Amino acid sequence: MIVRLDQVDGQHFITNRDVMAYLTRDGNDPILGKAYTDVNFRQLETRLRQHGLVKTCQVSRDLNGDLLVRVEPPRPLARLVNMPDDETRRVGGQYVSEEGRFFPVSMNYTARVPLLSGAYFASNRSLASERNRPLLDLLKRIQQDSFWRAQIVELSVNRSGEVTMWPQLGQHQLELGEPVNLDAKFQKLKLFYTNILPAKGWDAYHRVNVQYRNQIVCE
Repeated sequence: MIVRLDQVDGQHFITNRDVMAYLTRDGNDPILGKAYTDVNFRQLETRLRQHGLVKTCQVSRDLNGDLLVRVEPPRPLARLVNMPDDETRRVGGQYVSEEGRFFPVSMNYTARVPLLSGAYFASNRSLASERNRPLLDLLKRIQQDSFWRAQIVELSVNRSGEVTMWPQLGQHQLELGEPVNLDAKFQKLKLFYTNILPAKGWDAYHRVNVQYRNQIVCE
């Protein structure tokens, strides 16, 4: 059996040993030594897909008679965490994938992604729906931009879906409101970091609000 893991950005959420355990149900249904006529490829793929650390998989046979198992883990955008008095306690300790699906943390690897919390997740157990597309787009924008990926370390979403972000540098919080009109809001944030902070200093403000049109509110 040959296991091929399509790792994403060097992330090692899953190992060859994990895949073998998933396929054989922790050794209770061994595969090696079986005739191929007794091996159900589709059933093996179904077993793999039942695990949250498997995004896609394919089981096949090559010309040498080896069983090929290709597995791709999900790619994380953020990590849900439990905060004091936070209603995400029931879903905390999971990652959010690029598809908006929640998947479990791994014993093998901890991804460097922003933390995510807030009462919003008490009633939203996935970001894959059209309703949650704006929030997922926000997480993708942060992940895809090297500046924001390094600067944004935490996001909180209140019950109404309004987002507050905390940066790596500075004592301020960034208030986006609902995650819509992101181009305009991030342009204002870039203006704040390139023009306002250099003139006023990194500790001049504790609150920056960009949710209103044509305004940057700094306090």
